[in-house]
Amino acid sequence: MNRLWKIFTSLRLTVVLLGLGIVLVWVGTVAQADEGLYQAQSRYFKHWYVWGLTLFGHKVPLPLPGGYTIGVLLLVNLVSAHIKRFQWSAKKFGIHLTHAGVILLLVGQLFTDVFSRETQLRFFEGQSKTWSESATDYELAFTTDAGGDAEEVVVIPQKLLMQAAEKGVELKDAKLPVGVRVKSWWKNSRSAFRAPMQANQPPLTTNGLARHFDFRQTGETKSMDSKNIPTALLELASPAGPLGTWIASGWAGDEVMVDWTVEGYEEEMGPQLAKAVRARLTEPQGFEAGGKRWALTLRPARTYNPYSLTLLKPTHSVYVGTVTSATPEGIPKDFRSRVRIENPQTRENREVEIYMNSPLRYAGLTFFQLQMDASERTRQRGRTPSSTLQVVRNPAWLTPYAGCGIVGAGLVIQFMIHLVGFVSRRKTK
Repeated sequence: MNRLWKIFTSLRLTVVLLGLGIVLVWVGTVAQADEGLYQAQSRYFKHWYVWGLTLFGHKVPLPLPGGYTIGVLLLVNLVSAHIKRFQWSAKKFGIHLTHAGVILLLVGQLFTDVFSRETQLRFFEGQSKTWSESATDYELAFTTDAGGDAEEVVVIPQKLLMQAAEKGVELKDAKLPVGVRVKSWWKNSRSAFRAPMQANQPPLTTNGLARHFDFRQTGETKSMDSKNIPTALLELASPAGPLGTWIASGWAGDEVMVDWTVEGYEEEMGPQLAKAVRARLTEPQGFEAGGKRWALTLRPARTYNPYSLTLLKPTHSVYVGTVTSATPEGIPKDFRSRVRIENPQTRENREVEIYMNSPLRYAGLTFFQLQMDASERTRQRGRTPSSTLQVVRNPAWLTPYAGCGIVGAGLVIQFMIHLVGFVSRRKTK
């Protein structure tokens, strides 16, 4: 125990940890060029250790402590050194307060990394939603009518689908009357409409979506301006027998990607073909099992709330004179969304406006204005205006403000203690 105490209170450990932190930040920053921003952040800064570094396109088989390890050890080192070296007296109160603020910053950052969640809420003018969606993770959803306006939903997270594809196991759920075997999982894919009179490749399966679209695996994207759209080849089986092979793809279950695909076909092939593409892409895939009709889709992972938000009016303002042929949308001046909150539990029904630097904080969530598609050009093209909000759940969001305030107060108090003592000694002389 004495040896451990000497190690944890050593200032040499502080220097080593700070040096490793500098190396980690540099390596993680360089790796973003090859691994992408989100992957590099997760692998280097949100893990306990890192095995295998990516430097300038080369794989280096070296270990490195992750951000969690360095942060926790720095916290332990700071607390231990403070207990050992500093005197608990009124004259040192400012120093104690400053260290408490630094400790709060470290603990708050750890809680933020572990417990914070970010999703997105995209809705059209007049539309109400009770859920937000992940920007990166997907889920396989099976839905069936539950009577009235309700529906029963059974979802399988993306992580389980990937594991099932690697291990070749069958996924089962007590509420789902079929077993799911993932024959193939493509982290990123591309789609193509099987238009008549074209040289189409043989379909992956003759069921559902694959009758009208071809899907092929493609390389994982690292760019911040694009996203990976997964596709899964599934084999379903009920106790009564096999139900065939099906395709589930984010190209059909993600509203954003559906709109992007349809817009591309509209520009290249015209509105008539684009309308046919949308109809085929959003056509429900269904099967009979357990005496019910089920539909399956691969969609962005959802987070449900006990209240709804309705988009009343999206406002997309641009600077005067910036709408030109080069910038048909204009240069944005202001994005704002007027929404209605309806909460049956609290009987709350009110309107609020969300705009840049003025988010909505409600029920532990913060809604930031992220994107807007409500310009004059949008309305002229016959599209329904829409708005996208960034939804952040961060239980520790106050800790940076409190930590910085405590550090500042500690420094001021310590300075004043020394100043008062210095002035008093000068008066005595």
